[in-house]
Amino acid sequence: MLIAFASAGAILGDNVGYWIGREIGFRVLLRYGSYIGLTEGRIKLGEYLFQRHGGKIVFFGRFIALLRSLAALTAGLNQMSWPRFLVFNAAGGILWAACYGLAAFYFGKRIETFTRPVGLALLLIGTVMFLGLLWFIRRHEADLVTKAERAFPGPVHRRKFRR
Repeated sequence: MLIAFASAGAILGDNVGYWIGREIGFRVLLRYGSYIGLTEGRIKLGEYLFQRHGGKIVFFGRFIALLRSLAALTAGLNQMSWPRFLVFNAAGGILWAACYGLAAFYFGKRIETFTRPVGLALLLIGTVMFLGLLWFIRRHEADLVTKAERAFPGPVHRRKFRR
């Protein structure tokens, strides 16, 4: 029951985040994005990367603390098709709930001694991967922005995913 309810909560919660991103996120991004360094080129770059890797971001984002909160919002903001979002979100939510639920069931009280080092290791790995991704994007930002401009010519506006 716990896994079923956790899965349902994860899926429903992310659908709310998706809706918020889809309905108001892009307007907010265009209006206030420049205050945090999101230029038009970077917004297009985000759209380009999300279009190519959005499913992976939604699925694997479930397992990364900060990305868990932002993946659905970003999917809606980038106009990922709802059926595609739902598939990746449901798969990630069910697997996430099953992993944590089964770990709690089988390890019980011992899970705390297990999860603390594993959680710290995953945090370290996630941080290194995030910093590596930032380094890669910074190093190749001009090339990626050029590719994004070719994929999305003209001014930034709401687009529908082609896939």
